[in-house]
Amino acid sequence: TAFATVETAVSAMKEGAFDYILKPFRPEEFELVISRAVEYRELLCENEQLRTALGQGESPRWVMGEGPRSREVFDLAQKVAGSDSTVLIEGETGTGKEVLAHAIHGMSARRARPLLCVNCAALSAGLLESELFGHEKGAFTGADRFRKGRFELAEGGTLLLDEVSEIDPGLQAKLLRVLQEKSFERVGSSVSRRADVRVIATTNRNLASHVKEGRFREDLYYRLHVLPLVIPPLRERLEDLGALAEHFLIKHGRGRPVKLGEGALEVMRRYHWPGNVRELENVLERALVLEKGEVLSR
Repeated sequence: TAFATVETAVSAMKEGAFDYILKPFRPEEFELVISRAVEYRELLCENEQLRTALGQGESPRWVMGEGPRSREVFDLAQKVAGSDSTVLIEGETGTGKEVLAHAIHGMSARRARPLLCVNCAALSAGLLESELFGHEKGAFTGADRFRKGRFELAEGGTLLLDEVSEIDPGLQAKLLRVLQEKSFERVGSSVSRRADVRVIATTNRNLASHVKEGRFREDLYYRLHVLPLVIPPLRERLEDLGALAEHFLIKHGRGRPVKLGEGALEVMRRYHWPGNVRELENVLERALVLEKGEVLSR
């Protein structure tokens, strides 16, 4: 539009517009708006697929299994989903923490809004701060345009902080403020913005031990530890092996009717499974490629 007013902007947004552009505009500005709109649309499609899977009853089975310990964890997750409080999911690598987080979001009142994930271990402190809170143009070298952070993009939805134990101590204080006051500032800005976001954090570390060792803020730990969920390792719930194996054989079999023989299941029960459910899935996918029969016997 060449005639921008507050009234037309509000009217456009109410009608469903993602954004609006003022004329004259630079091509790079137009490209930025389009790329953000595409990213947002992809997130909505991904969440719709997750809700469909949850509606079909798939998630509880392959996230955890059907044994008593798994049912106990998932029953608690269902109760947790009805709250907006922060959730901390603890468990070894490969136990299904991220998938359980998706399930909680899919069962929550926020399921129609985005679920965004940030891998806290994969980014430096500076990059992670910008990723979470966004930045203003010129905030640092290379910041040639403003950028919304995940707290803004996940407005009304859920933000998953994967491997939260790896957050730099200096950034932990800023995260604590968002959780306590529901507000934040973009990097390079002094304007506070509200954050209507439910936070789910995951870790494969013992956060309580990190607190004692001074590597994680105690106040942030208790703010994250409002609704704790602990996923047991696969070796402690071997009764789930059969159901999990059946699911992965169907998932990777692509219509091929393959079953797991009793001998193979017995061998699997004797194994330690250091990689947990992720390792089990990889083993069965490999077996389906190498074995051409209808029964996996070994």
